[in-house]
Parts: sequence; structure tokens; C-alpha cells
Amino acid sequence: MRSDIAKKGLARAPHRSLMKAVGFTDEEIRRPLIGIANSANELIPGHIHLNQIVAAVKAGIRIAGGTPMEFSTIGVCDGIAMNHAGMHYSLASRELIADSIEVSAMAHPFDAIVLVPNCDKIVPGMLMAAARLNIPAICISGGPMLPGRNPIEEQSGKIDLISVFEAVGAVKSGKMSEEEMELIENAACPTCGSCAGMFTANSMNCLTEAIGMGLPGNGTIPAPFSERIRLGKEAGMVIMELLKNNITPRQIMTASAFRNALAVDMALGCSTNTVLHLKAIAHESGLNIPLELINEMSSKIPHICSLSPGGKDHLLDLYYAGGIQAVLKTLFDQNKDGESIIDGSCITSTSKTVAENIKNARVKNSNVIRPISDPYHKEGGLAVLFGNIATEGCVVKQSAVKKEMLCHQGPARVFDSEEAATEAIMSNSIKKGDVIVIRYEGPAGGPGMREMLTPTSAIAGMGLDGDVALITDGRFSGGTKGASIGHISPEAMQGSVLAAVEEGDQIRIDIPAKSIELLVPNEEINKRLSNWKRPEPKIKTGYMARYAKQVTSAGNGAVFA
Repeated sequence: MRSDIAKKGLARAPHRSLMKAVGFTDEEIRRPLIGIANSANELIPGHIHLNQIVAAVKAGIRIAGGTPMEFSTIGVCDGIAMNHAGMHYSLASRELIADSIEVSAMAHPFDAIVLVPNCDKIVPGMLMAAARLNIPAICISGGPMLPGRNPIEEQSGKIDLISVFEAVGAVKSGKMSEEEMELIENAACPTCGSCAGMFTANSMNCLTEAIGMGLPGNGTIPAPFSERIRLGKEAGMVIMELLKNNITPRQIMTASAFRNALAVDMALGCSTNTVLHLKAIAHESGLNIPLELINEMSSKIPHICSLSPGGKDHLLDLYYAGGIQAVLKTLFDQNKDGESIIDGSCITSTSKTVAENIKNARVKNSNVIRPISDPYHKEGGLAVLFGNIATEGCVVKQSAVKKEMLCHQGPARVFDSEEAATEAIMSNSIKKGDVIVIRYEGPAGGPGMREMLTPTSAIAGMGLDGDVALITDGRFSGGTKGASIGHISPEAMQGSVLAAVEEGDQIRIDIPAKSIELLVPNEEINKRLSNWKRPEPKIKTGYMARYAKQVTSAGNGAVFA
């Protein structure tokens, strides 16, 4: 066993003594030692209940003959960190989480590891660590929050966190009173769990299941359901089976498995952040996901689930409709050019193949999971655009863009920070037809590539999401909708074309053509860039200063060099 280097033989008597000080018996020490990375805390609604999940995992491990050894990791709630200095640290926490798990698993040589995340950066951070360590591993998330009910117009149905963000814009534009907003604020997040729509956390939990690192149900079983506890026990038992069969993350997370995950991503209309995270996980797996592959997959796979923020349904609806296994089955049964979209031969954390897992899966509600022949959109949820302003690409959730904004040209309204853009939006300075440009918010320039949920939600709440586009080298929450185009690479801090944009310049966006262009002659762009001076770093000390020096382009997944 891997753990023998820390527990077996005469020379390891001091090591065993320290384990006994913790309370482990000789029998427990002799058994396989299974690390449990627990990201529970009292900060994040998606993590407040994770100790219950971990207790279930421990029970499963003990049932199957192993010894659980729990340790902790950090986590950031993007919603609480939004629109202030805290958001600089959100994406950057992903690398800290991966590193901290590596440190714990190398210093204390577990035979296998169970990862217990739930929210935005914790899921990819843990999967990155799993790929890096490449010891038997499984991921069991805390599950999605239940949606709230609209307290103002009950017939309008369910609400979620994004409803509150958009309510702020509605109040600013006079469409809603502060009293009405407070009612929505109190009702939008009724339970523990990751926020109820197909935002980044739930996107990553669903893709964890699709790629094979999570058990069937990992992405959609609601957080408050007892079924989630049972899934935790099952994960504890299954990790022992993975250890017995020596099935490791790199055997599961193959190139074909990443294609399966991208296929589900397109079908669901997941967060644009999945592009960053899948690329980063693939990087740790020794693989590469070229951005062009996303457009290739999107052209083959229609958008068949209309989930919040772009649609009416929530994770609860997807759960009752059959979940991710039903989505996989729908895609698996569909041939494209004589080949199945899904590779059914990929091994998964069940020790079975995808095809074996989905054999009995079925769609229980065809309004939630539509057939391939009757999709919500003919193309998948995401698109990558290229052009002189984004030679290395930029990303948009095209399934959440209104039809009239798929092709748009307008004057640039240029802001060098999220705060400046938000102030302009809230003061009604943005006009129909504008293209809001927010720059110096990339991985290095931000630093930390902040999410722009506040400005995009304000635009939607003011009813301008059918008239205004927003482009940035920062990124967006999974809850963002509208013509919101992020991850522009190279970022402005690198002296890219984005840094040369001036107020009033015409920008043309053509999502169907996968194109974005600054309509300024090359000679003028080069003249402007020759006079460009790199701005002073916004943060000059501490972790974020070090992060800015190490991080690479969003086009590379914002991994460290």
C-alpha cells in the first residue's frame, strides 16, 4: 500500500505512535488509509452541510474496510465575494486548493482520496489535485440548493440568487421597489447547497459526473435530500473498489472523457467558467483542450436543456427529469456522421463504463431534457469567438444570448475596472447599442480575473440585455446572461489590442460566425500600442501579487506557468 511508507516496519514506530495519539487503533492503521478532503465551512451555503456528507463517506469507507482520515481545504463563495476586493481571490483560490490537497496527500501518503467540494473553484481545484496526484480518487459534491418561490408573483414560478442580483438593477431603473426586492432577497436561497441554477458550481458538479469522477447523481441530487447522504456512503464504499482495482484519475479523465464532458456542457448550456476549469484539469492530466474543440463540439451538439439563468428550469427540474445520466443517454443514442457523440467505453468511478452506467437511464420529462430532434438551440451552449481583439479567443454562453444580440455592432464604452463600468450602468449612462468594454480585469491584470455578475445583472435588471453587449478580459458568473463575452485573450495587461480600444470605437460581434473585431485600421492600433504604458499592478503584496506573476492567459485555463 502507498501508506506503508509512513506506517509499516520498525522504523515507522514513531509514525504509528503519532497516529495513535490521534486515536487510531492498530487495526485502523493496518487498513488502507483514505484521505478525505473536506471543504466544509460556515461561509458558503453550498458547504455549510458538508460535514454530514463527510460523515456518510467515512461510514462507507469503514463498511468497505478502510480507515478514513479527514483534512480541510479552503473555499470562497463567489456570490459573497462579488463586486469588491474579495473577487480578486476567487479564481486564485483554485490553485491554493489544488496545492493544499497535494501537500496533504504527499505529506500523509494516503492510499486513495475522496474529494468533498461543492462550489465554484473548489470543484476544479480538487479535480486538478486528483489528476496531479493520480492515486485512486472520487468526488462527491454537496449537491444543489432548492430554488425559491417568487413571493411577489407566485405564478411566475421559481427564483434563485440571480433573481436578487437582477432585482438590484430593477430597483435602480425604477421597475421594482426596495420592499419588493427585500421579499425576493429573503426567498431566493431557501436551503443549503450550490445555487439552484446552472451556474458555475452546478456546471462543474454535473461535468464531474459526466467526465466519470463523480457517481451517477453527483451533479443533480439536491443538497437537502437524504439520497445525497446515501450517495456519500456509496462514494466511501466505491473508493475502496477503485483502490482494489487500481483505477486512477488519469485512467478516468482521458481525452475521450473530456470530450464527453464537453458534449454534456454544450447540451446543458453550462457556465463559461467551465472552459477555464476543464482546460486546467486537462493540463494537470497531461492533456490539452484547444479552444477550437469547443466550437467543433458546439456545432455537433444542440442545446437541449433550458436552465437558469438562460431558461426557466433549475437543477431540481433536471434531477426529476433523469439527471446527467439521462442527458448522457440522450447524447449516446444520437449518431452524428455515423458516430455516437458520447464515447461509451470510457471507464468511470463506478469501475464500469459510461455505456454500462447509462444502460437503464431514461428521460422522465422531455420538456426539461428535450430530444436531439427538438432542441432549444441547434448549437451547444458555449461559443468561442476569435478576431483582432481576441486572437487567442474569448467565450460567450450563446444559449443565454437574446436572438437580436447574436450579431451586434456598436460604439465602445471603455472602462478600466469593473467598478467604473458598474457606476456608469447604475447611473443610466449606458445607451442602447453600446458595447461595454471592461479591461485590466484578466488573470494578471485583475489580478484574479474577477467575475462581472454585478454589471451584467444590472443590465438584465434594467431590461437592456437585448440592446447592450459587454466584453471583458475578466470572466462571468455562471449566472450571467445576455451578450456577455469574457476571457478575452491576450488580456489588456499584456499590451494586447484590447488595451488599444478607445471610447467610441466600433466593435462588431458575430456569434454565429464566431467572430469579434475592433473596427479600427491596423496602423492606428499599432500607433496606439506604441504609446501604451503598462498600468501599475492593482495589488502589489501578498498572494495575489505572486499570483499575477505566475498565472498564464485565460486561453490556457489561467494555470500557473
